[in-house]
Amino acid sequence: MRRLLVSLCAAVVALASAPTAAAVDTPWFARSVGNATQVISVVGVGGSKAKMDVWQRGARGWQPVGVGIDAWIGANGMAPQTHDGEMKTPMGIFTLDFAFGTAQNPGGGLQYVQVGPDHWWDGDMKSPTYNTMQVCKKAQCPFDTDPRSGTENLNIPQYKHAVVMGVNKARVPGNGGAFFLHTTDGGPTAGCVAIDDATLVQIIRWLRPGALIAVAK
Repeated sequence: MRRLLVSLCAAVVALASAPTAAAVDTPWFARSVGNATQVISVVGVGGSKAKMDVWQRGARGWQPVGVGIDAWIGANGMAPQTHDGEMKTPMGIFTLDFAFGTAQNPGGGLQYVQVGPDHWWDGDMKSPTYNTMQVCKKAQCPFDTDPRSGTENLNIPQYKHAVVMGVNKARVPGNGGAFFLHTTDGGPTAGCVAIDDATLVQIIRWLRPGALIAVAK
């Protein structure tokens, strides 16, 4: 079961059962995130499942904001380097660039785009806008909108809320795109990280520019 230690919006550890500030172990990603003060840790626990912990760094070091959040990852697990169509979640440290969703902006520090039927994530490897969000009528889009091309229409229930992971920011064709932290449909993903929507809304409200997501086995 998902267990939130505290309200993510408050960003403090309040339960009596939580460890004291001095007792918190240094998180595994600490030496890899530079000056970041907000990190979402996703660690695979086998197959297409993972556990998510949410961390914030302050004057007393890293403190857990939420722990043990159940998450779904790619149907084929994780990999250090992913490619289009592999159904694997990429491992590494990634930026969290902006949020979007079919629902209204829940608030928070990241840019938010409310999407509809004309919003796409371009997965066409021959397109100059590969691995970016685009807005166009289907018949007028300058890229291939067929799902077999890798392009996704963003007006789907799984994207009620989502945060863009900065994977393949160089947009190298074939090295994968459309990696998000998004609302779960209750099963494995095509490579994204998915959690229940209520928790995701709390996280989006808490996030600020400069936040990172760290993914590992």
